[in-house]
Amino acid sequence: MNVLISGASAAGPALAYWLGRQGHQVTVVERAPALRLGGHAVDVRGAAVEVAARMGLLETIRDARTAYRGMSMLDGDGVEVFRDTESTYSGGRIDNDDVELPREDLARILFAHAPAEYLFDDTVTALHEHADGVLVEFEKAPAREFDLVVGADGLHSRVRRLAFGPEERFVHRLGQHIGIYTVENFLGTRDWQTWMRDGDLGYGLFTSRDNTRLTVFLGFDAGPVSYDHRDVEQQRRIVAEHFKDARWETPRLLKAMWEAPDFYFDAVAQVRMDHWSKGRIVLVGDAAYCPSPMSGQGTSLALVGAYVLADELGENPYPTAFARYEQRMRPFADANQALALENPGGPAPESSVDKAKNAITL
Repeated sequence: MNVLISGASAAGPALAYWLGRQGHQVTVVERAPALRLGGHAVDVRGAAVEVAARMGLLETIRDARTAYRGMSMLDGDGVEVFRDTESTYSGGRIDNDDVELPREDLARILFAHAPAEYLFDDTVTALHEHADGVLVEFEKAPAREFDLVVGADGLHSRVRRLAFGPEERFVHRLGQHIGIYTVENFLGTRDWQTWMRDGDLGYGLFTSRDNTRLTVFLGFDAGPVSYDHRDVEQQRRIVAEHFKDARWETPRLLKAMWEAPDFYFDAVAQVRMDHWSKGRIVLVGDAAYCPSPMSGQGTSLALVGAYVLADELGENPYPTAFARYEQRMRPFADANQALALENPGGPAPESSVDKAKNAITL
């Protein structure tokens, strides 16, 4: 088959890997001009660890894992409230096989092992399904025919909007907003997480890149915030407004935010849909069942979803394959989305996480 995948983050290249192994012709279109780098650390957990092992990439992923010695929690003035070195880990809890690694490292690993034609700096603009396939129009490339189209293009999926309708029908905001970027490690910390909490806002500073950089993860609680998810300058202004009265190193962080080339901002949200496929078009990863960063399971859902979808396509024609993919993935997606709702504003209990991350048989 000739398959188009929209999105080159985690789900897209992972699916390209499996479909390529089955002998399908795969094209991946990505709106960014190159592979998207930056972002916070992500987790490969539970069933996703087994998927990575089946890909032959688990050791490579483990080699890229983070290695924090501990963390400090500060109040709004920067005074340390407590520190924790008891749960020291290298990319996950000591008592399991979970792996935490920088998002950009996982993106590079998947991209390097996913055989496909990549169309960067382009996007899908129209989908015309007919009896024998889907005619896809692009913003820049000439229109082409594909047997199947997969939307792996995230929370604001263009494929989902074109095939299923406006995102307001499917994207459910949870009341928090996040901003992420990197700065020079002006704290001088080594292998350390520093958290500051001040009322309804706060941030985490994570050492990265051999302790030369800090990944900044800002968050604030708010009601509906109107913004264009493509307007980065507008998003910076929103963050600056919410953090303008915050203390400690906040002014320095905000100054760096305006200069950061890897700035990312969005609402914390989930995608909830009754169906993930329509005709020859199917969704995978955040485009179909984003659990939100509060679950800690977005990347794992993407890897497992790509594996299950490819597995079914390898055994069944597309209408049956899509139905079986949803039948297998739905309980897993629901269990992991529930993690973000179990303890709003904080992590779910480890017992719930352990149950959810393995709620599927591969």
